[in-house]
Amino acid sequence: MTIKVLADKKGPQISRYIYGQFAEHLGRCIYEGVWVGEDSDIPNDKGIRLDVVEALKEINVPVVRWPGGCFADEYHWKDGIGPKENRKTIVNTHWGGVVENNHFGTHEFFHLLDLLGADAYVNGNVGSGTVQEMQEWVEYMTFEGESPMANLRKENGDDKAWDLKFFGVGNESWGCGGNMRPEYYADLYRRYQTYVRDYTDKHVYKIACGPNIDDYNWMEQVMKIAAPFMDGISLHHYALASEWEDKRPATGFPEKEWFSLIDSAKKMEELITKHSTIMDKYDPEKRVGLIVDEWGSWLAVEKGTNPGFLYQQNTIRDAMVASLTLNIFHRHADRVKMANIAQMVNVLQAMLLTEGSKMIKTPTYHVFDLYKHHQDAELIETYGDANEYVDFTVSKKDNSLAVSLCNYGIEKEETVTFDVSDFSSSSVEGWIVSGSQMDAHNSFDSSEHVTKEAFTNHSIKDGILSVTIPPMSVATLVLKA
Repeated sequence: MTIKVLADKKGPQISRYIYGQFAEHLGRCIYEGVWVGEDSDIPNDKGIRLDVVEALKEINVPVVRWPGGCFADEYHWKDGIGPKENRKTIVNTHWGGVVENNHFGTHEFFHLLDLLGADAYVNGNVGSGTVQEMQEWVEYMTFEGESPMANLRKENGDDKAWDLKFFGVGNESWGCGGNMRPEYYADLYRRYQTYVRDYTDKHVYKIACGPNIDDYNWMEQVMKIAAPFMDGISLHHYALASEWEDKRPATGFPEKEWFSLIDSAKKMEELITKHSTIMDKYDPEKRVGLIVDEWGSWLAVEKGTNPGFLYQQNTIRDAMVASLTLNIFHRHADRVKMANIAQMVNVLQAMLLTEGSKMIKTPTYHVFDLYKHHQDAELIETYGDANEYVDFTVSKKDNSLAVSLCNYGIEKEETVTFDVSDFSSSSVEGWIVSGSQMDAHNSFDSSEHVTKEAFTNHSIKDGILSVTIPPMSVATLVLKA
């Protein structure tokens, strides 16, 4: 079958924020992953490790969500400012019971963003924090004038206020963020968001805590009560290799768990469709964005690691999950305005893994590298299905057509043809990420086992693009006008 690409029939813009990252004070994401301290032998800029920064810059990270996650609703921001020797030491009760010295706080976070060229998504504390605490944090970050919080920021070394693009009012308020009922949270959200003020002419995009997976009643109640007061509402869904709560191995898994994890990831389509239908009742103009600020594979931790650190290996199977999920976000780009994969470094479905001074890029990282061509592009309408094991997405930007496809079968290569006759192409360039076995992955001894490579198994003639893609692979082709 040939997929017809309607290159002149543009759909919604695929927001670059769909490619957002999530960095929580969890395990070794912040400490050892992002932050090593200024006295470290690992090359750093004011304590932030530079190999991680350079790798993330390569995939055009647009936004980082911080400080959580569950940690956000126990985080008191004033603990993380001022001289580091004076910062309060706490115990991270959510994640591993380890000591948190608060050396990475608000100033360090915005310095990381400066190095990355990324925007800020800060998650506020509703679960154990006060309205005043949240209001003062926003003032501290964004107010340029004369005020107690602006003056405190200046005393701590930053005269200029920062650009706070996104602010989350609570996290998982149905669970670790307070075990609230939706009606109660909705009223609380209305109150707290009032004090997330715009201190400049730049609007802070306010995000309400949305549902866990298929809790459609939560979405219904929060939208009904609070929709006019929000810019976005969150959704969380993790892909599991088993329907049971115990997490399954990230490597050495049976064939059935290759497909069960993929099927779990594909449930994102149903969730977005049904939650969007509810949102449409209260927001038919689609002003409120659906923010999928936690997603990805949740598998068993690596043996010998702290179970509260959620450190898992990342394989070509996770690359399939990333590709399929990003394709779903593209198809719903009229409603999905941001997504943040969990998490950026050393936690769950990470972009990067570190061990001391060593760093490796995961298969998921390479998918984000392949897909960066779709950031802020216009979704292009297509019709026709590839086949049972192939999923694809097409977008257009800057006189280029980007076609990404995923063959999540484990045995056969697949040939897919695209009718691109509506787009006059002068050249085609391709890249691929592929695995030779179901759990193909990179290690600190073999960091390039799964990597991005040039892809040439394609041809174009008389407006027909033919692509033959091996099993367990993700590829992107860019056609230049």
